[in-house]
Amino acid sequence: MSDTPLIAFARRGLEHCWLPQSGRWSHRYHLDGRGRPNESVPHSDIYYSLNCVLGLARAGGAAPGGGMTAAALFDSLTAEMPALPMRHYAHGMALWVAAELGVAAPGHAMDFCRRAAADTGALGGWSAQEIGLVLSGLAHQARHDAALRPAARAMRDLVLQGLRGPHDLYFDAPSGFRRNWGSFATQIYSGLGLYHAGECLGDAQALEAAQRCAAALVARQGPRGEWAWFYHIPSGRIVDWYEVYSVHQHGMAPALLHHAVAHGLPGAREAMVRGFGWIFGANEMGRSMLRPDLGMIIRSQRRGGLSGERRVRAARGVLNGLLGIAGALRGTGLEFTPEMRSYELGWILWSFGGRSDYPELTDRAEFTAV
Repeated sequence: MSDTPLIAFARRGLEHCWLPQSGRWSHRYHLDGRGRPNESVPHSDIYYSLNCVLGLARAGGAAPGGGMTAAALFDSLTAEMPALPMRHYAHGMALWVAAELGVAAPGHAMDFCRRAAADTGALGGWSAQEIGLVLSGLAHQARHDAALRPAARAMRDLVLQGLRGPHDLYFDAPSGFRRNWGSFATQIYSGLGLYHAGECLGDAQALEAAQRCAAALVARQGPRGEWAWFYHIPSGRIVDWYEVYSVHQHGMAPALLHHAVAHGLPGAREAMVRGFGWIFGANEMGRSMLRPDLGMIIRSQRRGGLSGERRVRAARGVLNGLLGIAGALRGTGLEFTPEMRSYELGWILWSFGGRSDYPELTDRAEFTAV
């Protein structure tokens, strides 16, 4: 199957993000015209590149430059991990990518995930992204190695018992202050981990919980298809919409909702299409997020000035949650975040690579206009 315009667009973007001297994709590509647009943060480069290889495992193709195969690039990336301060979730991603590529998982990543699953009581400070991706990695590996099924179930139990809130949304951590809150990414990584456990292990409880999480998100989607950033989990309220991230709209929400559609969740397909449409200009700013000349998508829409800084918006969300105030969408005072990160393109490849069933998204003329 030849590439759709969307997949060709994403490949073009990855070519611009490629760092030939290190054989991986960059942490960040600046879209504001600075002299050297690619910014490298080695441990983040590695993780983001693993996310891109996950996309290549589905979309096919090789890395830019010398045309290194996805499997060879995976080996190169994972060989560097022990020498870098990798986040916990990188090890789960490595197991997931290995399963998708059909290659052996790196021993250091497998050992890390096994140790985590053997003592889940010690993971109270872990984030939902870390727990969810370790669950995803172990679940995919357990499909072929039954000895890993108990480890995968232990991580599933941690998601269901330590992260699940009263409204089918998920806390950002099993304990501590973050337990009251969750971001959109928290929901995606928790939900994906549960879908993977349900599908790889035949776990009906995990699958039902994943469907309920997807339904809770669909019920809270914004009027223009926005996926909100910050939730107060005990009440189930959205307490801050911003930043609205493009990757949530075009890559991460579809990664979750494809599972929901496959398992018959009403409204899931429509929510995915509406959310993706946000990037074409059906958004608060009324402007396209695309950079067709580069094959990139502007990272987000955020509040301008001090009110858009991460610490300020986190404080605002916490205060709204404590006071019982719902977050408000606003159409003024917004600005673009002029960058893109390579993993965002990886999620496009994963969510839409090899697919022909969403032509209203994948075959848009905007992806070929330069």
